[in-house]
Formats: sequence, C-alpha cells, structure tokens
Amino acid sequence: MKISEKLSKVRSYEENMGNCIPDEERPAYHLSSRVGWMNDPNGFSWYQGKYHLFYQYYPYNTVWGPCYWGHAVSEDLLHWTYLPAALAPDEAYDADGCFSGSAVTLPDGRQMLIYTGVLRRELEDGTVHDFQQQCLAFGDGTEYEKYEGNPVLTSEDLPEGCSPYDFRDPSIIRQEDGSYRIVTCCATIGRDARLAMFRSPDGIHWDRGRILIRNNERFGKVWECPELFRMDEKWVILTSPMDMLPEGFEYHNGNGTLCLIGDLDEKSGVFTPQHDQAIDYGIDFYATQTILAPDGRRIMIAWMQNWDTTPGYRLDPTSWFGQMTIPRELSVRDGRLYQWPVRELEQIRKNKVAYENVYVSGEMELEGVRGRIADLEIELSNADPEEPFDKFTIKFAAGGRYYTMLSYHPADQIMKIDRKFSGSRRAIIHQRRALVPMKDNKLKIRLLLDRYSVEAFINDGAQTITANLYTDMGAQRITFSAVGAVSMNLVKYDLGGE
Repeated sequence: MKISEKLSKVRSYEENMGNCIPDEERPAYHLSSRVGWMNDPNGFSWYQGKYHLFYQYYPYNTVWGPCYWGHAVSEDLLHWTYLPAALAPDEAYDADGCFSGSAVTLPDGRQMLIYTGVLRRELEDGTVHDFQQQCLAFGDGTEYEKYEGNPVLTSEDLPEGCSPYDFRDPSIIRQEDGSYRIVTCCATIGRDARLAMFRSPDGIHWDRGRILIRNNERFGKVWECPELFRMDEKWVILTSPMDMLPEGFEYHNGNGTLCLIGDLDEKSGVFTPQHDQAIDYGIDFYATQTILAPDGRRIMIAWMQNWDTTPGYRLDPTSWFGQMTIPRELSVRDGRLYQWPVRELEQIRKNKVAYENVYVSGEMELEGVRGRIADLEIELSNADPEEPFDKFTIKFAAGGRYYTMLSYHPADQIMKIDRKFSGSRRAIIHQRRALVPMKDNKLKIRLLLDRYSVEAFINDGAQTITANLYTDMGAQRITFSAVGAVSMNLVKYDLGGE
C-alpha cells in the first residue's frame, strides 16, 4: 500500500513529538491528542477485538488547521494506544481537510472509513467557499487506502434546496439486510439545518438523499455530527447545532448539543421528534459519536471542548490541545436521555474512602478526600427535614488562589458550575447553570476528576455537566460547604493502574 508523502511526514512528526510529552502531563484516563490539535471524534468502532477511535487532528499546532485523522485503540475505553495517523488531506478532493466521518466493518473483513473531503474554491464573485463531499477509505485497522472512485457523494446527490457548503459528517450503519445507511449534516443556503439520509446496497454506490428532519430554525443553524440510532424502543438523534438560542435552562452554549427522541417512519425515512434536550449542561462538550458495543451497550464519546472556549484558553506552553470525554453508557428512561460513565471505570478504582451521614454546615474537608484523578459518589439530603438547606457547594482542584466549584440551590433547583478561579487568564465562558430537581428529597452527584477536566453525573445520569480545567496541579484540595445544614454520604476512589 502506497503512503503519500504528506501522510508519511505527519506520522514521523507525531511519533517524534508525541513521545516527548510525559504521561503525567496528559489526562490519566481520557484520550488526548497525540500531539497538536484535536477536535471531533471520528470512526468510533469495534474492529478486530479493539475499540478504535479516530479524531480530527492538526498535529503541527495547538490550534485548528487542515484536518487529518488521528487514530488510537483501546481494549477498555480508558487506556489508549496511539496508532499512526490514518488519513491526510493529500488528494485533490480533500486537499483542504479530511473532515469528520465514521467507520464500519465490511463483510470481507476490511474496515471502511467514510469521511468528508473538503476543497476550498474561490467563486467568480470573489467569495471563497468550502465544497464538501463524502469519500471512502479501506483498511486493516492500521493502514487505509482511499477509494479510487472518490468522492462517492457530492452536492448533486443532496435533496433539493440543500447547500453544497454544509454537507458533512457522515454517520454510517450496516443494516440487518446487509445494506448501508448514512445520515449527514446539510442545510439551506441560509444555513437552516436539515439532516439527509442516504442508502446503499454495498456502502460504495449511494442513492440520492432524502430529508430525515428539518430544523425550521428552531434549534440553531447547521446541525453538525448527526447520528441516528434505535435504543430502548425509541429512535434517537444526537447532533451538535451551531449558533443556538437558549430556551429556559436548555441550549446555553451557542455551539451546543441536541438530543431528539421520537419515531422514525422507515418507509418514508422521516423522523418525528417527541422530546428534546441538551446532551450536556456544562461548558465543554461537542460533537458526539456512539458505538453499539459487542455486549449491546450504546456508548457515546464527545469532544471535551467548546468552540467558544478554544481561543487562548490554554496559555501555558503545551504540545497538545484537546481531549475526549469519558465514554458514557446511554439509555432512555421516561422519555429522557440518561448517561453514565462506562462500567470499565470501576475496574481502575482504588483506595476507597467512605463516609456516611456527614453533617455539613459551613466549610469542611474530609480526611482522604483530595486529588485530581478521582471518582466521587455523593448523596445529599436535608440534615433537618423541617429546615431545608439554602446552598451546597463542592470546591475541587482547590489550593491557594485556585478552585472550581459545583453548587446547588434547592429553592430554585439550580446547579451551577463555576471555574472563573481555575487559573484562566481569559474572559471565556466560566459558568453554566442547569435546572436540577431533587428526587425523593435527595440529590445524587457522581464527580469524575482527571487532571484537566471535571464531569458531573447528576441523579443517576439524568443530566451531565462537563468542563475543562487547566489549573495548576498543586491544587489538590476538595472541600464541602453548606448554607444551612446538609447530611452527606460520600464514597471516594482514586483512579489508576492498568
């Protein structure tokens, strides 16, 4: 298999530079860029006995650039091994980037990648546009060869009324009858979102697309990284809309996330939503991908970042920027999407510390409860049932002038993440709020810390709150405080080991 000069060059560069980054300067159990820039997860798949995850990748700088596909594999979704970059923008049809896509195993045993090739052109009126088209590559889990017939889908294959400039992010699935289906982002010239569905007998030759769903200007503009799947007797669409407007406590991130739960008419190919919600209520979460694991779990991963917080956020010298969330097991309960950290995480727990019925009033610390690589399970209730508490706060990554906090006000049912004292020197987004009702007069929080991030799973995963923290590693304290009095149960584990 012939490797292009551009791909050969990037592989040499990433190996040399990636090996210079000490393990302790990376997350412990989240995948980060091998070197340089990372954004969307791509090609999340199970192939030849391992989980494969590709990702949008610009290795030569820690800011976005012409996209390659980075590549890593794992047996447990927590410990990742970097493989050589899989795709480079080295053909005429993808010269300005190999954008997001997905992967599927073919009947002959090969793995097929489908991705968006981008070609930037100047039009007669002097405007410059990115023309986007869908392309294929075939491989063995390490080496991939682009299809000689690329591109396999162009804007001419889009449903009527769709723009050639917002046609990307194909999500592929092999159906029970052996045929294939992809869902892609598309939009009108005015950038009002559509999702298009295409069908193919072999994954190579595709029919003209049909509209799966129209936004009608309700949820932002273009819907990036869409995915459609069936789960718990319902159909689910996950996507990341651009330029959203908030609705109550939903959709506060502008470039945010959207879950639609509803029904799909298989004959017409039209999706009818019945419920909508944000996928995550924190600051740094975008561009989801899921996999149906061999044991039947639907597992989701996302880029743990937000486009509005990337410029200048990380000022300390670094050779990498960008990490993925913890993979999350999904379910639909009472018409709502729930998320929970993959159960594999429990296998790397150690040094258990447990407390029951701790009376919290004012600020306190607990012996053995500190650190930046930790898993905490917390359950709160009123210490006095007749006098509800006014506020509860957890501060973590705390020390000296630094801390980030998660706070809860039961009277208005508001939970807030606040990282303005985390060490940031830029006026980026530092706070987000979510409407979180207590259940049976209790509040449950599972808090995952991993050096540069926090992920909170609220009330068994009914809501999640995710944020990056580039706080000095000397800040290891975790404190608890209440206005009023809280009764708290807590279990804390360190995380690590093979």
